[in-house]
Amino acid sequence: MAELPSDDDPDPSRPAPAGPLYVPVRPGHRGCVVRLFRTPPGGRTAVGFTTEHRLTAALGPHQPWIRLAAPALRTLTAPLGVTAVTVDPRFTAPAATRVPPGAGTGRPTRPTPALPLRTG
Repeated sequence: MAELPSDDDPDPSRPAPAGPLYVPVRPGHRGCVVRLFRTPPGGRTAVGFTTEHRLTAALGPHQPWIRLAAPALRTLTAPLGVTAVTVDPRFTAPAATRVPPGAGTGRPTRPTPALPLRTG
């Protein structure tokens, strides 16, 4: 008789990556902390990469990382309400740009003065 999958088994339609993932971290008060990211709809997700090359291609060569298996990453982030783990994300947002003071606050900003045109 076939054994039914338990609640601990991964979803068969989403196979778990074999082996530990390269998980981006940041410095914390007592060591390193797993970095959390946002999905396009705005939900929070943990991220792991199957190779160091994929991590550095997405986040740059200076991004610190640790190795964690996907179940360990889920267990670590579950108390924070983060249940999603995104493996090898392909699309990243462009680097943030500096926003001019007052932009998006509803307060009017002073216009930039026009430079006089020189002819000749």
